[in-house]
Amino acid sequence: MKTLISSLAVAAAVVASPMAAVSDGHDQLNYVLVSHAPDSDSWWNTIKNGIALAGEQMGVEVEYRNPPTGDLADMARIIEQAAAAGPNGIITTLSDYDVLRGPIQDAVASGIDVIIMNSGTPEQAREVGALMYVGQPEYDAGFAAGQRAKADGVGSFLCVNHYISSPSSVERCQGFADALGVDLGDQMIDSGQDPAEIKNRVLAYLNANPDTDAILTLGPTSADPTILALEENGMAGDIYFGTFDLGTEIVKGIKGDVINWGIDQQPFLQAYLPVVVLANYHRYGVLPGNNINSGPGFITKDALELVEQYAGEYR
Repeated sequence: MKTLISSLAVAAAVVASPMAAVSDGHDQLNYVLVSHAPDSDSWWNTIKNGIALAGEQMGVEVEYRNPPTGDLADMARIIEQAAAAGPNGIITTLSDYDVLRGPIQDAVASGIDVIIMNSGTPEQAREVGALMYVGQPEYDAGFAAGQRAKADGVGSFLCVNHYISSPSSVERCQGFADALGVDLGDQMIDSGQDPAEIKNRVLAYLNANPDTDAILTLGPTSADPTILALEENGMAGDIYFGTFDLGTEIVKGIKGDVINWGIDQQPFLQAYLPVVVLANYHRYGVLPGNNINSGPGFITKDALELVEQYAGEYR
Protein backbone atom coordinates (compact mmCIF):
# COMPACT_ATOMS: atom_id res chain seq x y z
CA MET A 1 0.00 0.00 0.00
CA LYS A 2 2.99 2.30 0.54
CA THR A 3 3.96 1.81 -3.10
CA LEU A 4 0.44 2.71 -4.21
CA ILE A 5 0.42 5.94 -2.19
CA SER A 6 3.91 6.87 -3.42
CA SER A 7 2.91 6.37 -7.05
CA LEU A 8 -0.20 8.44 -6.53
CA ALA A 9 1.78 11.27 -4.95
CA VAL A 10 4.12 11.40 -7.96
CA ALA A 11 1.19 11.52 -10.37
CA ALA A 12 -0.49 14.19 -8.28
CA ALA A 13 2.31 16.70 -8.70
CA VAL A 14 1.07 17.76 -12.15
CA VAL A 15 -1.40 20.31 -10.76
CA ALA A 16 0.08 23.64 -9.75
CA SER A 17 -3.00 25.74 -8.94
CA PRO A 18 -5.49 23.97 -6.65
CA MET A 19 -8.99 25.37 -6.57
CA ALA A 20 -9.60 24.57 -2.91
CA ALA A 21 -8.02 26.02 0.18
CA VAL A 22 -5.04 24.00 1.34
CA SER A 23 -5.03 22.71 4.92
CA ASP A 24 -1.96 23.30 7.07
CA GLY A 25 -1.74 19.54 7.55
CA HIS A 26 -2.99 19.64 11.16
CA ASP A 27 -6.69 20.44 10.72
CA GLN A 28 -9.05 17.49 10.98
CA LEU A 29 -10.38 16.61 7.54
CA ASN A 30 -13.70 14.86 7.19
CA TYR A 31 -15.30 13.25 4.17
CA VAL A 32 -18.57 11.51 3.38
CA LEU A 33 -18.95 8.69 0.86
CA VAL A 34 -22.51 8.34 -0.45
CA SER A 35 -23.41 5.23 -2.44
CA HIS A 36 -26.58 4.17 -4.22
CA ALA A 37 -26.45 0.66 -2.73
CA PRO A 38 -29.19 -0.80 -0.55
CA ASP A 39 -28.24 -2.28 2.81
CA SER A 40 -28.75 -5.78 1.39
CA ASP A 41 -25.93 -5.51 -1.17
CA SER A 42 -22.88 -7.15 0.43
CA TRP A 43 -20.59 -6.12 -2.45
CA TRP A 44 -20.26 -2.70 -0.83
CA ASN A 45 -18.49 -4.15 2.20
CA THR A 46 -15.27 -3.80 0.20
CA ILE A 47 -16.03 -0.10 -0.28
CA LYS A 48 -16.49 0.30 3.46
CA ASN A 49 -13.19 -1.47 4.11
CA GLY A 50 -11.48 0.77 1.55
CA ILE A 51 -12.53 4.02 3.15
CA ALA A 52 -11.81 2.69 6.64
CA LEU A 53 -8.23 1.81 5.74
CA ALA A 54 -7.68 5.04 3.80
CA GLY A 55 -9.10 7.09 6.66
CA GLU A 56 -6.81 5.39 9.14
CA GLN A 57 -3.71 5.74 6.98
CA MET A 58 -4.38 9.36 5.99
CA GLY A 59 -5.56 10.45 9.44
CA VAL A 60 -8.97 11.68 8.27
CA GLU A 61 -12.57 10.91 9.17
CA VAL A 62 -14.71 9.18 6.52
CA GLU A 63 -18.39 8.37 6.92
CA TYR A 64 -20.30 5.94 4.69
CA ARG A 65 -23.95 6.72 3.93
CA ASN A 66 -26.49 5.07 1.60
CA PRO A 67 -30.23 4.80 0.97
CA PRO A 68 -31.31 1.63 2.87
CA THR A 69 -33.54 0.41 0.02
CA GLY A 70 -31.45 1.77 -2.85
CA ASP A 71 -33.99 4.50 -3.63
CA LEU A 72 -32.25 7.17 -5.71
CA ALA A 73 -34.50 10.01 -4.55
CA ASP A 74 -33.49 9.08 -1.01
CA MET A 75 -29.85 9.11 -2.12
CA ALA A 76 -30.27 12.62 -3.51
CA ARG A 77 -31.57 13.76 -0.12
CA ILE A 78 -28.61 12.10 1.60
CA ILE A 79 -26.20 14.07 -0.61
CA GLU A 80 -28.06 17.27 0.26
CA GLN A 81 -27.90 16.46 3.97
CA ALA A 82 -24.21 15.57 3.74
CA ALA A 83 -23.43 18.85 1.99
CA ALA A 84 -25.40 20.82 4.58
CA ALA A 85 -23.11 19.43 7.28
CA GLY A 86 -20.15 21.07 5.53
CA PRO A 87 -17.60 18.25 5.12
CA ASN A 88 -14.29 18.92 3.40
CA GLY A 89 -15.25 16.58 0.61
CA ILE A 90 -17.95 14.26 -0.70
CA ILE A 91 -17.23 11.03 -2.58
CA THR A 92 -20.34 9.78 -4.36
CA THR A 93 -21.60 7.47 -7.02
CA LEU A 94 -23.46 8.97 -9.96
CA SER A 95 -25.77 6.08 -10.70
CA ASP A 96 -28.44 8.30 -12.28
CA TYR A 97 -27.25 11.59 -13.73
CA ASP A 98 -30.68 13.19 -13.97
CA VAL A 99 -31.61 12.44 -10.35
CA LEU A 100 -28.28 13.22 -8.70
CA ARG A 101 -26.65 16.01 -10.70
CA GLY A 102 -28.58 18.77 -8.92
CA PRO A 103 -27.54 17.88 -5.36
CA ILE A 104 -23.96 17.26 -6.49
CA GLN A 105 -23.74 20.58 -8.34
CA ASP A 106 -25.18 22.35 -5.29
CA ALA A 107 -22.52 20.75 -3.10
CA VAL A 108 -19.78 21.91 -5.47
CA ALA A 109 -21.29 25.40 -5.60
CA SER A 110 -21.17 25.56 -1.80
CA GLY A 111 -17.41 24.98 -1.89
CA ILE A 112 -17.28 21.24 -1.19
CA ASP A 113 -14.85 19.20 -3.26
CA VAL A 114 -16.48 16.18 -4.89
CA ILE A 115 -15.06 13.02 -6.43
CA ILE A 116 -17.33 10.69 -8.42
CA MET A 117 -16.64 6.99 -7.99
CA ASN A 118 -17.99 3.64 -9.18
CA SER A 119 -20.81 4.79 -11.45
CA GLY A 120 -21.35 7.59 -13.91
CA THR A 121 -18.69 8.60 -16.42
CA PRO A 122 -15.67 10.91 -16.49
CA GLU A 123 -17.67 13.25 -18.74
CA GLN A 124 -20.57 13.39 -16.30
CA ALA A 125 -18.18 13.94 -13.40
CA ARG A 126 -16.74 16.94 -15.23
CA GLU A 127 -20.21 18.30 -16.01
CA VAL A 128 -21.28 18.29 -12.35
CA GLY A 129 -18.05 20.02 -11.32
CA ALA A 130 -16.32 17.09 -9.63
CA LEU A 131 -12.55 17.00 -9.28
CA MET A 132 -12.27 13.64 -11.01
CA TYR A 133 -13.76 10.20 -11.61
CA VAL A 134 -12.49 6.93 -10.15
CA GLY A 135 -14.10 3.79 -11.50
CA GLN A 136 -14.63 1.34 -14.29
CA PRO A 137 -15.96 2.50 -17.68
CA GLU A 138 -19.00 0.23 -17.65
CA TYR A 139 -19.87 0.05 -21.35
CA ASP A 140 -16.23 -0.64 -22.21
CA ALA A 141 -16.10 -3.36 -19.56
CA GLY A 142 -19.25 -4.97 -20.94
CA PHE A 143 -17.84 -4.76 -24.46
CA ALA A 144 -14.57 -6.39 -23.39
CA ALA A 145 -16.56 -9.18 -21.72
CA GLY A 146 -18.60 -9.64 -24.90
CA GLN A 147 -15.47 -9.84 -27.02
CA ARG A 148 -14.11 -12.55 -24.76
CA ALA A 149 -17.40 -14.46 -24.88
CA LYS A 150 -17.64 -14.14 -28.67
CA ALA A 151 -14.13 -15.57 -29.04
CA ASP A 152 -15.34 -18.49 -26.92
CA GLY A 153 -18.25 -19.14 -29.30
CA VAL A 154 -21.11 -17.36 -27.51
CA GLY A 155 -23.88 -15.97 -29.71
CA SER A 156 -26.82 -15.50 -27.33
CA PHE A 157 -27.05 -14.74 -23.65
CA LEU A 158 -29.14 -13.81 -20.63
CA CYS A 159 -28.13 -10.67 -18.75
CA VAL A 160 -29.47 -10.83 -15.19
CA ASN A 161 -29.80 -7.17 -14.23
CA HIS A 162 -30.51 -6.76 -10.53
CA TYR A 163 -30.30 -2.95 -10.61
CA ILE A 164 -31.99 -2.04 -13.84
CA SER A 165 -32.79 1.52 -12.74
CA SER A 166 -29.07 2.29 -12.85
CA PRO A 167 -27.90 3.27 -16.37
CA SER A 168 -24.46 1.87 -15.54
CA SER A 169 -25.95 -1.61 -15.13
CA VAL A 170 -27.67 -1.39 -18.49
CA GLU A 171 -24.41 -0.24 -20.09
CA ARG A 172 -22.74 -3.46 -18.98
CA CYS A 173 -25.41 -5.56 -20.70
CA GLN A 174 -25.49 -3.32 -23.78
CA GLY A 175 -21.72 -3.43 -24.22
CA PHE A 176 -21.80 -7.22 -24.00
CA ALA A 177 -24.53 -7.44 -26.65
CA ASP A 178 -22.78 -5.00 -28.97
CA ALA A 179 -19.53 -6.96 -28.81
CA LEU A 180 -21.44 -10.12 -29.72
CA GLY A 181 -23.11 -8.22 -32.57
CA VAL A 182 -26.65 -8.99 -31.37
CA ASP A 183 -29.57 -6.91 -30.14
CA LEU A 184 -29.89 -6.72 -26.38
CA GLY A 185 -33.68 -6.79 -26.50
CA ASP A 186 -35.30 -9.22 -24.07
CA GLN A 187 -31.97 -10.94 -23.39
CA MET A 188 -31.74 -8.56 -20.41
CA ILE A 189 -34.21 -9.21 -17.60
CA ASP A 190 -35.12 -7.06 -14.62
CA SER A 191 -34.43 -9.61 -11.91
CA GLY A 192 -35.05 -7.40 -8.88
CA GLN A 193 -32.91 -7.89 -5.78
CA ASP A 194 -34.74 -10.60 -3.88
CA PRO A 195 -32.62 -13.77 -4.10
CA ALA A 196 -35.58 -16.14 -4.41
CA GLU A 197 -37.13 -14.01 -7.15
CA ILE A 198 -33.83 -13.78 -9.05
CA LYS A 199 -33.47 -17.55 -8.96
CA ASN A 200 -37.03 -18.09 -10.19
CA ARG A 201 -36.69 -15.56 -13.02
CA VAL A 202 -33.45 -17.12 -14.23
CA LEU A 203 -35.04 -20.57 -14.18
CA ALA A 204 -38.10 -19.28 -16.06
CA TYR A 205 -35.99 -17.59 -18.73
CA LEU A 206 -33.80 -20.63 -19.34
CA ASN A 207 -36.85 -22.88 -19.44
CA ALA A 208 -38.41 -20.63 -22.09
CA ASN A 209 -35.11 -20.16 -23.97
CA PRO A 210 -33.26 -23.49 -23.70
CA ASP A 211 -30.80 -22.62 -26.49
CA THR A 212 -29.28 -19.70 -24.55
CA ASP A 213 -25.49 -19.90 -24.88
CA ALA A 214 -24.41 -17.84 -21.89
CA ILE A 215 -25.36 -16.00 -18.73
CA LEU A 216 -24.02 -12.63 -17.65
CA THR A 217 -24.65 -11.45 -14.09
CA LEU A 218 -23.75 -8.03 -12.72
CA GLY A 219 -22.49 -8.82 -9.24
CA PRO A 220 -23.02 -11.11 -6.23
CA THR A 221 -26.63 -9.98 -5.81
CA SER A 222 -27.57 -11.61 -9.12
CA ALA A 223 -24.73 -14.13 -9.44
CA ASP A 224 -25.32 -15.99 -6.18
CA PRO A 225 -28.99 -16.88 -6.87
CA THR A 226 -28.11 -17.67 -10.50
CA ILE A 227 -25.60 -20.26 -9.28
CA LEU A 228 -28.39 -21.86 -7.25
CA ALA A 229 -30.70 -21.80 -10.28
CA LEU A 230 -28.13 -23.60 -12.42
CA GLU A 231 -27.54 -26.18 -9.72
CA GLU A 232 -31.30 -26.79 -9.60
CA ASN A 233 -31.82 -27.21 -13.36
CA GLY A 234 -28.62 -29.16 -13.93
CA MET A 235 -26.88 -26.56 -16.09
CA ALA A 236 -24.12 -25.65 -13.61
CA GLY A 237 -20.81 -26.06 -15.40
CA ASP A 238 -22.49 -26.68 -18.75
CA ILE A 239 -23.60 -23.15 -19.70
CA TYR A 240 -21.09 -20.36 -20.30
CA PHE A 241 -21.24 -18.03 -17.28
CA GLY A 242 -19.50 -14.70 -16.80
CA THR A 243 -20.09 -12.16 -14.08
CA PHE A 244 -19.14 -8.69 -13.03
CA ASP A 245 -17.58 -8.14 -9.64
CA LEU A 246 -16.41 -10.63 -7.07
CA GLY A 247 -17.64 -12.17 -3.85
CA THR A 248 -17.29 -15.36 -1.87
CA GLU A 249 -19.78 -17.43 -3.88
CA ILE A 250 -18.49 -16.05 -7.18
CA VAL A 251 -14.96 -17.11 -6.29
CA LYS A 252 -16.26 -20.57 -5.36
CA GLY A 253 -18.08 -20.67 -8.70
CA ILE A 254 -14.93 -19.82 -10.63
CA LYS A 255 -12.92 -22.35 -8.66
CA GLY A 256 -15.58 -25.02 -9.27
CA ASP A 257 -15.80 -24.38 -13.05
CA VAL A 258 -19.37 -23.08 -12.79
CA ILE A 259 -18.32 -19.51 -13.65
CA ASN A 260 -15.86 -18.95 -16.51
CA TRP A 261 -14.60 -15.56 -15.34
CA GLY A 262 -15.33 -12.59 -13.15
CA ILE A 263 -14.69 -8.96 -13.99
CA ASP A 264 -12.98 -7.18 -11.12
CA GLN A 265 -13.55 -3.43 -11.12
CA GLN A 266 -11.50 -3.28 -7.90
CA PRO A 267 -13.99 -1.54 -5.61
CA PHE A 268 -11.35 -1.26 -2.92
CA LEU A 269 -9.48 1.21 -5.12
CA GLN A 270 -12.70 3.07 -5.95
CA ALA A 271 -13.12 3.84 -2.25
CA TYR A 272 -9.51 4.01 -1.10
CA LEU A 273 -8.08 6.27 -3.80
CA PRO A 274 -10.61 9.14 -3.54
CA VAL A 275 -9.86 9.48 0.19
CA VAL A 276 -6.11 9.56 -0.51
CA VAL A 277 -6.58 12.04 -3.36
CA LEU A 278 -8.76 14.40 -1.30
CA ALA A 279 -6.47 14.30 1.74
CA ASN A 280 -3.39 15.11 -0.34
CA TYR A 281 -5.30 17.79 -2.23
CA HIS A 282 -6.50 19.52 0.92
CA ARG A 283 -3.16 19.26 2.71
CA TYR A 284 -0.69 19.89 -0.08
CA GLY A 285 -2.67 21.16 -3.09
CA VAL A 286 -1.74 18.25 -5.34
CA LEU A 287 -4.22 16.45 -7.59
CA PRO A 288 -3.89 13.77 -10.29
CA GLY A 289 -4.25 15.26 -13.75
CA ASN A 290 -6.45 12.46 -15.08
CA ASN A 291 -9.36 10.28 -14.05
CA ILE A 292 -8.47 6.84 -12.68
CA ASN A 293 -9.77 3.64 -14.27
CA SER A 294 -9.99 0.99 -11.55
CA GLY A 295 -10.92 -1.79 -14.00
CA PRO A 296 -11.85 -3.93 -15.80
CA GLY A 297 -9.68 -6.92 -15.09
CA PHE A 298 -10.65 -10.54 -15.79
CA ILE A 299 -10.30 -13.05 -12.97
CA THR A 300 -10.09 -16.70 -13.99
CA LYS A 301 -9.41 -19.94 -12.16
CA ASP A 302 -5.65 -19.68 -12.63
CA ALA A 303 -5.40 -16.36 -10.76
CA LEU A 304 -7.44 -16.99 -7.65
CA GLU A 305 -4.97 -17.22 -4.77
CA LEU A 306 -5.05 -13.61 -3.52
CA VAL A 307 -8.56 -13.04 -4.82
CA GLU A 308 -9.87 -16.03 -2.89
CA GLN A 309 -8.09 -14.87 0.25
CA TYR A 310 -9.57 -11.37 0.15
CA ALA A 311 -12.86 -11.82 -1.76
CA GLY A 312 -15.63 -9.79 -0.21
CA GLU A 313 -13.12 -7.93 1.96
CA TYR A 314 -10.59 -6.16 -0.27
CA ARG A 315 -11.33 -7.75 -3.67
